[in-house]
Amino acid sequence: MAESPYRSVNPATGELLKVFDLHDDQAAFGALDRAHKAFHDHWSTLGVAERAVPIARAAALMRERRDFLARLAALEMGKRYSEGLDEVELSASILDYYAQKAESLLAPTRVASDRFEAWIECSPLGVLIGIQPWNYPYYQLARFAAPNLVSGNTILLKHAPGVPQCALAFAEILTAAGLPGGVYANLFLTNEQVGALIDDPRIQGVALTGSERAGEALAARAGKNLKKNTMELGGSDAFIVLEDADLDQVVPLAVGGRVGNCGQTCIGAKRFIIVGDRYDQFVTAFAAALSGLTLGDPVDPETDVGPLSSAAALDLLARQVDEAVEHGATLVHGGKRAGSVGAFMEPGILTGVTPESPAYRTEYFGPIAMIFHARDDAEAVAIANDSPFGLGGSVYSSDLDHARHIASQVHTGMMFINYPSISAPELPFGGIGRSGYGKELSSDGIREFLNRKLVCIAPSDDFASIA
Repeated sequence: MAESPYRSVNPATGELLKVFDLHDDQAAFGALDRAHKAFHDHWSTLGVAERAVPIARAAALMRERRDFLARLAALEMGKRYSEGLDEVELSASILDYYAQKAESLLAPTRVASDRFEAWIECSPLGVLIGIQPWNYPYYQLARFAAPNLVSGNTILLKHAPGVPQCALAFAEILTAAGLPGGVYANLFLTNEQVGALIDDPRIQGVALTGSERAGEALAARAGKNLKKNTMELGGSDAFIVLEDADLDQVVPLAVGGRVGNCGQTCIGAKRFIIVGDRYDQFVTAFAAALSGLTLGDPVDPETDVGPLSSAAALDLLARQVDEAVEHGATLVHGGKRAGSVGAFMEPGILTGVTPESPAYRTEYFGPIAMIFHARDDAEAVAIANDSPFGLGGSVYSSDLDHARHIASQVHTGMMFINYPSISAPELPFGGIGRSGYGKELSSDGIREFLNRKLVCIAPSDDFASIA
């Protein structure tokens, strides 16, 4: 068996805390056996209200354990404690949403027809496998698990190697909430083992949140096996500041949009597009605001920016910044490693990034901002759309009609007005292009891994006219 990559390493200190063994093939396929049996023998046969009970209990348990969970995320991936508390609350709200709304979301719906009595019935598919990232170690699990468990599917979950204790904590909450054995299994697996599971005919669906490269590999594997799959991949969201925006209000939002979660969020603001003659003013104000941020221990309430998730993440980001400068960009602020201990980087600003530079179409997964100048609205939209990604984006204006007009022209899965991004249980989440496909959250998210079956009663008096 290969050396396990499932390691808890404190990114603020570099200290190795614990190593977790990989599950071998026997354990992986044993979990699949149990999930398949649980689906057919028990879980899928329950009423929606019965399946909702342990999901609602899990929400309550997350809130009871919020301090422990937030500190664990700080320990394993460097998330600031206050951000961890927010993530726990959001995760619990997602569990609550599906526990409360599932019956109505899964109820049969009539098909509008003058000729037929027809309706759509929803039923679960079976065993699903989810591959989830480290940057939101509870939220990512909640938004995949909650809708699919309450709809009757069973789940095998491969979490990211850097957050094994968070993965175990979430699984333990579901068990403590009364979720039956076999319905949800946390597995520490290699990519090769995941591929072998996808090949098994008992797996009915695959969901990934991760990198483009992982998306390509898993989508190909799922496609080869004709398995339904969803992909939430990277993003390089545009943050468009129109000429009629109030910079005093916009700059703090720009800072939060870029350095929240230490910039390690797919839907974070990454490309700042300033329209008109206030470009220099914005750059100066943005740099000044970044200068006032405090880097440090993610549990310390005085800390504004914690470490990146790992030394490897820091090395990658530093190389990307160096490459951008080598291709003509200017590092006008920060962007350097901070200190000699831990995976810390100063929040930074790059200007002068041209379409010829690799940085132009690169996702910076850390506190580095690219700032662009647009002469007018049309050029701002063109810059925003000149990206292989299409996850989120935002636009800022004191005129909401103006902002709505621009928002409708940006090619992306989500667009926000006067705020960098919003995640809520009732709002669909998902992108287009290299950012993937499929939706999570809302009524859309619960439908991804369902059989939405048509049932139709033929009119007995006019069979000849049906065809």
